[in-house]
Formats: sequence, C-alpha cells, structure tokens
Amino acid sequence: MQKSRNCDILSSACKGRDGSMNKKDLRVVKTRTALYNALLASMAEKPFEDIRVSDICNKALINRSTFYAHFDDKYELLASCIDNLKDSLHQKLKENHNISNTKEYYMAFVKIFLDYIEEKKDAYLAIAKHNSNNTVTNIICEAIDADIIENIKYYKNEFKIPTNIIAKFYSGAVVSTAIYWMYHLSSYTKEEMIEYLTMLLPDENHF
Repeated sequence: MQKSRNCDILSSACKGRDGSMNKKDLRVVKTRTALYNALLASMAEKPFEDIRVSDICNKALINRSTFYAHFDDKYELLASCIDNLKDSLHQKLKENHNISNTKEYYMAFVKIFLDYIEEKKDAYLAIAKHNSNNTVTNIICEAIDADIIENIKYYKNEFKIPTNIIAKFYSGAVVSTAIYWMYHLSSYTKEEMIEYLTMLLPDENHF
C-alpha cells in the first residue's frame, strides 16, 4: 500500500502541456517514482544525512548513472519530493474554492486536509521519523497559507488584519492539530477530529 500512496506524488510532475504522457514521460515517471519510494523508505529507517545515493539506488533497483541523469544529488531529490508533496496538497485544496461562507470554507478545508493527511501519512511520517518535524510542518503550512491567502483575496478581506497574519493563525492551528492526529491515528477518528475542530472554529472568521 505504501508504494501506491507514494506513487501519486509524481502524478503531475511529468505530464505534457495537454495533460498526456508519452512513452518517454512514462519511463521518467517510473524511474522517479522508484527514487521517491526508495528515498522515503530510507528516511523511515535513518536520518537523511546518513543516507547515501548508493542506498537510494539499491532500494530503487537502479544504477547510479540513472540517478544522476535525473538529480544532481540526494538534496535535489529531497527538494523535488517536497515540492511535489506541496503541489499535490495545493491541488487538493483547490476543491474548496467554490464556497463563500467562511465557516463552511474552513470546515470543508479541514475535511479535505484530514483526508489528505490520512492518504499521505506514510510519506509524511517517513520524512518526519528520523528528521526534523519542522520539515513536515513547513511543507504543509506553505501550501495551506497560499490557499487561505488566495481565498481571502478572492472574497476580499473586510477586516483590518493583514492577510498573512490571518493565514498563519488558521494554518498554524489546523496544521498542528492535524500533525498531532497523524501521530495518534488510533486515538481519534477522522470524524471526531472534524467534530472537535468544528466546535473550536468560531462562527465568524476573519475573511
């Protein structure tokens, strides 16, 4: 299951302008998917700094020359993996852009976000397990901040609070709670988390 969950990280990375993939694109996707999965599997075992390119290649069952045809080093591979995680979350959050009521927007946002965390938890846990939790938090916060700011601008901010402060306030609260839930999935159901956050969110939000 972990492999299938991680594979869709690259689902939009190598498509052509018309959204299609040719045979060369599909080979790129297959190779990069193997590298992503190998990196995530390695990060679940030990800190990123201790991982060698050869470790990643061995897990991906590819040679080093193939690796270097796609990435300069393991840092570029990690950056690409993180960028794709952020992009996939941003695309998921766009499902919530047709809601004008602010309370309704935030609740729909919470549900979409918890669904995403549940789906991608293996990838995020792999990054966080032997590495700084700030990495996971930053990945998620950047995508969520952008989504909230986009919605504030669309519906017009009638309050005197700067949009970046509003975004940080809501994203910080929701992201911290969601990451806590990611580490304690057996303690609370997703439905319980949605109910709790519904109770915590005020009826009048600041945009």
